[in-house]
Amino acid sequence: MHLYRYPDLPQQGSKLKMLKAVILIGGLQKGTRFRPLSFEVPKPLFPVAGVPMLQHHIEACAKVPNMKEILLVGFYQPNEALSRFLSNAQQEFKIPIRYLQEYSALSTAGGIYHFRDQILSGGPEAFFIMNADVCSEFPLLEMLEFQKEHGNTHVILGTTANRKQSMNYGCIVENQDTNEVLHYVEKPSTFVSDIINCGIYLFTPEIFEHIGLVFQKNQQDLLLEEQMNGWQRAEVIRLEQDIFTALAGKEKLYVYKTDRFWSQIKSAGSAIYASRLYLNQYHKTHPERLANNEEGRPTIRGNVYIHPTANIDPTAVLGPNVSIGTGVTIGAGVRVRESIILHGATLQDHSCVLNSIVGWDSTIGKWARVEGTPSDPNPNDPYAKIDSETLFREGKLTPSITILGCNVNIPSEVIILNAIVLPHKDLNRGFKNQIIL
Repeated sequence: MHLYRYPDLPQQGSKLKMLKAVILIGGLQKGTRFRPLSFEVPKPLFPVAGVPMLQHHIEACAKVPNMKEILLVGFYQPNEALSRFLSNAQQEFKIPIRYLQEYSALSTAGGIYHFRDQILSGGPEAFFIMNADVCSEFPLLEMLEFQKEHGNTHVILGTTANRKQSMNYGCIVENQDTNEVLHYVEKPSTFVSDIINCGIYLFTPEIFEHIGLVFQKNQQDLLLEEQMNGWQRAEVIRLEQDIFTALAGKEKLYVYKTDRFWSQIKSAGSAIYASRLYLNQYHKTHPERLANNEEGRPTIRGNVYIHPTANIDPTAVLGPNVSIGTGVTIGAGVRVRESIILHGATLQDHSCVLNSIVGWDSTIGKWARVEGTPSDPNPNDPYAKIDSETLFREGKLTPSITILGCNVNIPSEVIILNAIVLPHKDLNRGFKNQIIL
């Protein structure tokens, strides 16, 4: 098996680099912490601040000069929702966007190595790799400038976390003068560094040589095993543990630190927090997406997104941090705060929804109260990140946001508190701190 060599690229002098972007979208066995919402729609298409999670990445990529193509890599079966999203995004952003489907989960480096010919076709001088389940201000232009200043090396986007939470992420020890990554440890068991990996990278084609070496080593290690099975497992390569750990300290990997917003979107609760970050950013990037207080319209408090097809009574009070999806109906006197209301849901008169996600086509009866517990980072710690809470702690359901799956009916005058309701349930009473299967 010969080592894959990338083609020699023409020197373009002062001309703009030809660039591509690859977004890693995972697949069905991923995103399990996002259930029951991921039952209805692939997690990367879940709406955050009114648009699919992936669209925020694509909007950021489309603003980069000379971005020739965006590739999505994952192992979802092609489906109607994904195809429709790709078609609409290509038309809106006037950039080719394609989905490359892995034959099985190949991890973060295995997927891009498998499709290296597609990524390198046309001769990009550099390409971004992004995980789909992060929300960020995406400082891509700054990363490009940083890469240029550091001799066209490989760049990781990093941010600062607090000591305790840093151990839940990939930790980066840097040379403070040069920003070189000296040491990289994925989710260490003891404190290593407060600089964490944001899951957004800028690579040159040379990265495939390093991934190729790991692939060769994996093949040799698996030669004793059955050929077919061995090949498949040799292609499972992790950027973080297999590549970054090896490249650290060799003047090939650098970290660009951002102090702008960044968060993971692992659980449904973190989608509400991500929604708040994006809604806040809309003041600069998309003021047209934010609702205003107008005569004869509902009262808006703080940042609120309302889809134009939603039907909302003018006596309703919405916000802060509320997203209202397509075809939603909201009755008189309804109060919604820190919540995402998905397509086709109905909130009947005087209902109250706080810290919750209301699923597609669900109905909340009159005077009902649906409430969750926010899982926000500590507001007094500027470096705090959102905690990936386990579902259960000491045998009890951890209080978290309330999630109603699709087509759930909540009767009038009941309280649903810190509950997760699976799809297609007609409840006949209130529930607290339970998963309703």
